[in-house]
Amino acid sequence: MRRPRMATSARAALWVIFGLFFLFPLYAMADFSTRNLLADGRTLAAWRNLVTDDALYQAIVISLLLAVFTVVAMLVLLVPTMIWVRLRAPWAKGIVAFLCLLPLTIPALVIVVGLRNVYLWVTYFFGESALTLTFVYVVLVLPFAYRSIDAALSAIDLQTLSEAARSLGAGWATTITRVVVPNIWSGILSAAFISIAVVLGEYTIASLSGYETLQVQIVLIGKSDGPTSVAASLATLVFGFVLLLILAVVTRGRAREEQ
Repeated sequence: MRRPRMATSARAALWVIFGLFFLFPLYAMADFSTRNLLADGRTLAAWRNLVTDDALYQAIVISLLLAVFTVVAMLVLLVPTMIWVRLRAPWAKGIVAFLCLLPLTIPALVIVVGLRNVYLWVTYFFGESALTLTFVYVVLVLPFAYRSIDAALSAIDLQTLSEAARSLGAGWATTITRVVVPNIWSGILSAAFISIAVVLGEYTIASLSGYETLQVQIVLIGKSDGPTSVAASLATLVFGFVLLLILAVVTRGRAREEQ
């Protein structure tokens, strides 16, 4: 009886230490962002600036649109490719894995310099909008998305599912969207949420490319308005935490349903 109690106490202590380690910096950010630096007391002026400050508001909209476009483009590119490779070209699995994981080994500065000439054509066809960063961000999130989707595909009998669907007259589009995707939904959600977190937190590529995304604007605002900069950073962290929490809840719910 003592060992289970000791294990429970140790687990509770670890959770408390874990909570303090991660929550105390968030509390400090919330405290600073609501502190009135000119007089005593509290103020929500910094948080109101997230909506009333035009430059910051536009940066938030741009970053959210980038996150949405990046997730859509990543899923359209990666999911059918990985399914096709597993079913029709197993020999190419290692090549696809290598290409998807390669961005982890390349610094952001090298990516920007390497894509400079390519982006001359991108800006020629699509204009100089910050939304063109979608092409770079898709490459940037590939390693994280690949691992999530690959784990989900490895957990199902893809060959049997696809052959059963095809034998019943389903086309490839129907097989992917109505048979395979529902069975790897947790992996797709994981890839999408992690990609959103990466896009919202990315600074180097956007800054070097001269686009004012959320993180770039946070740095600029921090030079003149510290509380607003900290409030925007805290809002981004909380948003990412909420996404990961939703992912954990959805994944656990689907696991219970399968049991």
